[in-house]
Amino acid sequence: MKYTEGPEIRDTKAPEGPIEERWEKRKFGAKLVNPANKRKLNVIVVGTGLAGGSAAATLGELGYNVKSFCYQDSPRRAHSIAAQGGINAAKNYRGDGDSIYRLFYDTVKGGDFRARESNVYRLAQVSVNIIDQAVAQGVPFAREYGGLLDTRSFGGAQVSRTFYARGQTGQQLLLGAYQALERQVAAGTVEMHTRHEMLDLIISDGRARGVIVRDMVTGEIERHLADAVVLATGGYGNVFFLSTNAKGCNTTAIWRAHERGAYFANPCYTQIHPTCIPVSGEYQSKLTLMSESLRNDGRVWVPLLKNDERAPGDIPEAERDYYLERIYPSFGNLVPRDIASRAAKNVCDEGRGVGPGGLGVYLDFRDAINRLGRDAVEKKYGNLFEMYERITGENPYDVPMRIYPAVHYTMGGLWVDYDLQSTIPGLFVIGEANFSDHGANRLGASALMQGLADGYFVLPTTIGDYLANGPYGDVDEEAVAEAEIQVRNKIDRLLAVNGTRTPDSFHRELGKLMWDYCGMERTEESLRKALERIPELREEFWQNVKVSGTAEELNQVLEKAGRVADFFDLAELMCLDALVRTESCGGHFRAESQDADGEALRDDENFAHVSAWEHSPEGPVLHKEALEYEYVKMTQRSYK
Repeated sequence: MKYTEGPEIRDTKAPEGPIEERWEKRKFGAKLVNPANKRKLNVIVVGTGLAGGSAAATLGELGYNVKSFCYQDSPRRAHSIAAQGGINAAKNYRGDGDSIYRLFYDTVKGGDFRARESNVYRLAQVSVNIIDQAVAQGVPFAREYGGLLDTRSFGGAQVSRTFYARGQTGQQLLLGAYQALERQVAAGTVEMHTRHEMLDLIISDGRARGVIVRDMVTGEIERHLADAVVLATGGYGNVFFLSTNAKGCNTTAIWRAHERGAYFANPCYTQIHPTCIPVSGEYQSKLTLMSESLRNDGRVWVPLLKNDERAPGDIPEAERDYYLERIYPSFGNLVPRDIASRAAKNVCDEGRGVGPGGLGVYLDFRDAINRLGRDAVEKKYGNLFEMYERITGENPYDVPMRIYPAVHYTMGGLWVDYDLQSTIPGLFVIGEANFSDHGANRLGASALMQGLADGYFVLPTTIGDYLANGPYGDVDEEAVAEAEIQVRNKIDRLLAVNGTRTPDSFHRELGKLMWDYCGMERTEESLRKALERIPELREEFWQNVKVSGTAEELNQVLEKAGRVADFFDLAELMCLDALVRTESCGGHFRAESQDADGEALRDDENFAHVSAWEHSPEGPVLHKEALEYEYVKMTQRSYK
C-alpha cells in the first residue's frame, strides 16, 4: 500500500505558558454564546456512552438544541456499561502521595511518551470534578469505614486513585449520565433517536453540518442537519473480530468522517488487555474481560516447568513462577497493560502456559482469601467471580482464574486539537473515538475518566467557541443529496452481490489475520503479509458476500456487512501505520525494536510524533504532529 508524506500538522488551540494554567487560559479565551442564542443552535451527538451521553446531557442543560443518536434500543446499552474496575481521579483521599501532577506524570509515562502533555494535564485536572459530579448524581461508589469514598490500585501507578462501584463502575456511571440525558429529553432540549445508525457525514461549505442515518427498524434513510456534529462512537477493537468489545462496536462513523476529510491518528495503537478469559473454541464470537482491579489482590503465576499439566493446587509454591513480581518488583502485578500482556505471551511461548493449548496464566486469590477472609474478597469482587464461574464452570474461590491477553481498547482515533475538534471544522470527536489523551498505551481506569471529562467538562466549553460564530446558515442541498446517494449506493451494492459467504465469516478471517500479523507483536514481514492479504480478502468480500433480506426492514445481516466492509479499509491503514512506525512503543510492539530484556524500545529521534493520516484517492497521506515535552523527560520506561 503506497503512501505519501504531507506537511506537518500542529495543534494551534493548545495555550502556552505554565501547564497548570493552560486549561483555565483556554476557557477564558474561548468565545461565549449567550443563553438566547444557544436556543438558535443545533448540535448532533452520535453515541450515548459515557462521552456521548454526558455531552448531550450537558449541551442540553446549557440550552442548545441537541439530537442524540445511538444504534442500541436504549442509551443504557452503550458499551460503556461493560467497564468494570473503576475510574481514576487525583483526589488523594488515601493521603498516599497522589496529586494532579502525579496522575499527569503516570499517564504520560504509561502511554510511553506518545501523548500530548497539555491534553493529559487537563485530563488530570478535570478528574477531580468528575467524581463530585458522579456522586451528586447518586453513583454508589464504594466507601471505606470512615465514610470517605474508597479507592483501589490499578496498573501503572503506585498510589491508590481508582474509585469504583464493585465490578460495575461503568454501569453505574452510565446510569448517572443516562439520567442526566433523560432529564434533558423530558425538558425538550434533547431529541433522542435510538436504533439509528450513522452511515455518512454531511459536509457543506467545508463544515460538518449533519449526518445520514438509517432507521434500523424500518430501513428508512434519514438526513439530519445541525450547526455542529459530535462523534462519540467508541473504538474500533472489533476489527480483530475476537475482542472484549460488544459485538455492535464498529468503526463506521469515524471511518466515514475520515473519508470526508478528518485525519485518522495513530491507528496502529491498539491495547491488549492482560486479564481476559482465554479463547475456548472456534465457535466463540467475542471475549469476556476480567477487570484489571483483580490484579490488586490476585497474583499472576505459571508453573516453573514446561508443559506442567498438574492441577494448580498440586503445584507447590517452590515450583511456581510469579513472573510479574519477579521481573518488575516495584510494581509487581500492577504493571501497565501492555507490559503485563507481553509478559504473559512470553511465558506461554516458552511452553509454561496453562489450560487448553497452553494459552493461559493463573490469576490466584488464595493468598488474598487467607489474608483478608472470603467475605472481604467477595465484597470487592463478588460479581466478577460469579461472572467467571458462569462462563467457565470454575469457582475462583477454590481454583485460580485462567486469563490471557485480548484486544480491548484503541488509543488511535480521529485526530483532534486541544478543543477536541477534528480537521473538519464543526466536527468534534470525544472519548475513545479520538486519539488525544493516552499515547501508545492507556492506563487502566482512564477510559471512563476521559469519556466523562470530554463530555461533562471539556467539549461544552470548547464547542461554544465554535458555535459563537453560528448559526451557519442553510446547508447545500447538493451536499446532502450526494451523501445520501452514497449511502444508498453502498447498501444496494452489498445486497446485489448475492454470494455464498456470510459477513461474519469474512469478519472472522480478517480478525484472525489481524491478530496473527498485527496483534501483540508486529514485524515487517508479518505486516507486509497482512497488507498483501487484506486487499485480496476485501476483493473476495465484494464478490462473494451473502446479504439476505432487503434494505426496507430490520436487517442485521446488512448492518454487519456494512461494518465489515469498513473494517477492511481500516485494517489496511492500521497495518500501514504499524509498518511505517519502525519503533516499539506501548501497545505497538515491533519485534525488531526491543532492548536486551525484551522491553519495547522507542526511537524518540524519529518517532516522537503523532501520525495523522489523510484520506486521498491516490493513497493515504501522512502528516506528522511533533510531540514536545517540557515537564516530563522522555526516558526508557521502567517498572522494575
